[in-house]
Amino acid sequence: MALWTVHGDGRTTDGDAIAPQERLSWPLTVGFGAQHLLAMAGATLYVPAATGLPVSTTLLFSGVGTLLFLVLTRNRVPSYAGPSFAFIAPLAAARDEGIAAQLGGVLAAGLLVIIIGIAVKALGVRLLESVMPPLVTGAVVIIIGLDLSGRATEPFARQPLPAVVTAGAILLCGVLGRGSSFRFSVLIGVVAGWLFGFFAGLVDTGAVARAAWFGLPEFHSPELRPSVTLLVLPVVLVLVAENVGHVKAVAALTGRNLDGSAGDAIIANGLSTTFAGLGGGSGTTTYSENIGVMGVTRVYSTAAFAVTGVTAVLLSFSPKVVAVLGTVPAGVVGGATLVLFGLISLVGVRVWMENRVDLTNPGNALVGGAALVAGVGDLTLVVGDMELGGMVWGPLLVVILHPLLRRLRAAREV
Repeated sequence: MALWTVHGDGRTTDGDAIAPQERLSWPLTVGFGAQHLLAMAGATLYVPAATGLPVSTTLLFSGVGTLLFLVLTRNRVPSYAGPSFAFIAPLAAARDEGIAAQLGGVLAAGLLVIIIGIAVKALGVRLLESVMPPLVTGAVVIIIGLDLSGRATEPFARQPLPAVVTAGAILLCGVLGRGSSFRFSVLIGVVAGWLFGFFAGLVDTGAVARAAWFGLPEFHSPELRPSVTLLVLPVVLVLVAENVGHVKAVAALTGRNLDGSAGDAIIANGLSTTFAGLGGGSGTTTYSENIGVMGVTRVYSTAAFAVTGVTAVLLSFSPKVVAVLGTVPAGVVGGATLVLFGLISLVGVRVWMENRVDLTNPGNALVGGAALVAGVGDLTLVVGDMELGGMVWGPLLVVILHPLLRRLRAAREV
């Protein structure tokens, strides 16, 4: 039995959305995979650079993690498993402890995520409905999109001209384009922005010239240290929330009930993070940038992500190609993510609308509003040696307070 059925004649890109278990012709599918690769490249290269972990190794395990994710979710949930920004603060704080200690923290986080995923899979929809009803999942998706907004506006403001070219091309192709220009709007925008940056002298190709064509990724072994492990473990909350939010976002985009895949998605992300910790990469998560690409193009084919995963693995063995990806100007990344992160947030709003979440209910309005402000405002508090930001506190507030206050209100009314 084929992994993917061909949509229509395999060439038509107008009209209907391309479902997760469908694909177009392989040349077009490779193009969609390249589009996802460019969308995730900036973040995938930034996380290891910020934490001191090897770039090529992180790219390798993100590709392996993507393929693993697709297998464990049985081609139902399209996603790219890229390095999570939630790991930056704890891993950067533990940088003086050495790479082995950092990887021990990543390994511990991955194992805990697997355990949580098994619990979700065992209890199924009941656990999701009790802990993460539509109000909660919608809020988490909105927070994921808007908490990332600073990563779009800061590089946009730093290099506004290539950012405007990139965002403008994506918007024009996404709104006015037809056929391939519509489906490949993100790829067209990034290429247009890169070309503008190249001719404007914003692209530095020196590192590309110096890099070798082939080279093995830099592997390291983990070392478990309690101090570093405790520093990293709060990231687990973010990973679980991001994975459930991703599943809900894809369900909203595709019109399918994917609650049964939430446990598989969490387990897959835990395994991906565990493998990264064992070999030298950063912990992974489902990528918001790629949700945005799917929302713009309406291509949800997991075949495109399989192409991206295989390509990431192959590129990890070429320092020169990794260096080429690193030449994308900051403004181009800012222009693309400005569009994509905004679209993610609106997917969260769509979850609320389609499930008719009652925002006149004080429990929904007060808890949801407080969580949004904590997440979007990037509320950052230091707890012991740990610095936890809005991506932790926002989801934590709504996940814990909403069911708790709902039960207290129900008990009072008895």
